[in-house]
Amino acid sequence: MAHCGSPEMSPKVQAPRPESIEPTQGSVDQSIKPVLFEIFGEIWTVQSRLGQGVSASVYRVSSGRATTTAAVKEFQADTHGGDYGYHKERSVLEDIQGHKNIVTLYGVFTNHSCMGVATRCLLLELLDVSVSDLLVRGSSGTQVGREGYVHADLKPRNILWSADDEGFKLIDFGLSFKEGNQDVKYIQTDGYRAPEAELQNSLAQAGLEGDSGCTTAVDMWSLGIILLEMFSGIKLKDTVRSQEWKDNSTAIVDHIFASNSVGCPAIPVYHLRDLIKSMLLNDPKQRCTAETALLSPFFSIPFAPRIEDLVLLPTPVLRLLNLIDDSHLHNEEEYEEILEDMKEECQKYGSVVSLLIPKENPGKGQVFVEYANSSDSKEAQRLLTGRTFDGKFVVATFYPLSAYKRGYLYQTVQ
Repeated sequence: MAHCGSPEMSPKVQAPRPESIEPTQGSVDQSIKPVLFEIFGEIWTVQSRLGQGVSASVYRVSSGRATTTAAVKEFQADTHGGDYGYHKERSVLEDIQGHKNIVTLYGVFTNHSCMGVATRCLLLELLDVSVSDLLVRGSSGTQVGREGYVHADLKPRNILWSADDEGFKLIDFGLSFKEGNQDVKYIQTDGYRAPEAELQNSLAQAGLEGDSGCTTAVDMWSLGIILLEMFSGIKLKDTVRSQEWKDNSTAIVDHIFASNSVGCPAIPVYHLRDLIKSMLLNDPKQRCTAETALLSPFFSIPFAPRIEDLVLLPTPVLRLLNLIDDSHLHNEEEYEEILEDMKEECQKYGSVVSLLIPKENPGKGQVFVEYANSSDSKEAQRLLTGRTFDGKFVVATFYPLSAYKRGYLYQTVQ
C-alpha cells in the first residue's frame, strides 16, 4: 500500500555523480519490477519499466478505474543517493510547476512493498518520444533559465514530447539548483558538459573547490550540443572531448553545417548555425542567454511540419492519406457512405471526437480523424498504417491538433 508523503525539507548532502535513467533493455531483471502502486487510495497497475538508473526507476502506470496513464519515478530506499534525489527533484518541480515546458508533477507518495521496504515516489505526467529520436525545432531549456534554475543535466533523453500539449518538456531535475545556490558538485552528463562544469567536476574530484558556482550558461552549452547533434544526426561525445574541438570548435561547427545539405529548408540553416555557435562559446559570460536565444531568427519563422515529424510526433489527430479521390467527393451519396464507413472503422481503435473529409482545398484528398486522446490516436496510427481501403494502402500520420482546430489543413508537407 502507499500513502501521500508528508512535506519534508531537502537534506544538505552531496548528490551522487550524474547517472542516466537509461531506457530498459532485455537485460533488466523484470522480475523485481513492482506489479502495482496504491496511490492516494487508488490502485495503479505497472504496465512497463520505462527506465532504470542507480538511484531511481521509472514506470508507466495506468489507473484501475479508468484509462488514465501516468509515470511513477521510484527512488531507491536510502541507498545510492535515492533519498536525496527524491527531495531534490520534488523541491525543484514543486517550485517551477505550471510552465508548459516542464513535466507536470501530479503528487508524491510513499510506496510500501511486500518486503517491508518503503520507497519515495513521484507521480508524473507520462510523456512520449524523446529528442533522441527527433530533429528538434524548439527549445524547452529556456524556460528553466527564466526561473533562475540550472537544470544541470540537459541531454536528448531528458527532453520529451508531450502529445497532448504539442510541445517539448523537460524531465529529471535531480541535479538542478537555484542559480547562486549550487548544492551539487558533479553536474551534467559527459558529452553535454560545459567547460566550466568540467573544471568544477575536476576540482571536486581532487578535493578542491572553485571560485564560484555554475550558472544557467551550462544549460545553454548542453542545448547547443543537442541542437548540433540533431542537425548532424550523429553523437558528438568524442568530438567535443577532442583537442581539435578545444582548439577551434567554431571551425568544426562550420564543417558540420557545410557537410550536411538541407533541401529547401523552411529556415536558412545559417540561422541555426549562428545560434549554436553563440551557445558554445567557452566563456560562460559571453555565451548567449535563454532570452537572447529566443530572439534568434531560428525561432521567429513559422512553417508547416515535415512528414517525418508528423510520423514521429504523436497528437490526438490522425491524417489519413491515399484514401480519397475526386470521384468520391463529387457524388454526395458516395461521400456520405465513405464518411460513415471511416467513422465506423476509426472508432474500433478509440473514441472519435470528429472526422473531416475536405471536399475542397486546402486538405482535399485527405481524411482527418480527431481522437479523444493521443493514446487512442497512437493505437489507431499503428493499426491503420498499411491497411487497405477500397483497394488502396492507407498512410496514417499524426497532425497538429492546434492546426486542425483552426482549420489549417496543409495540402502538402515537404
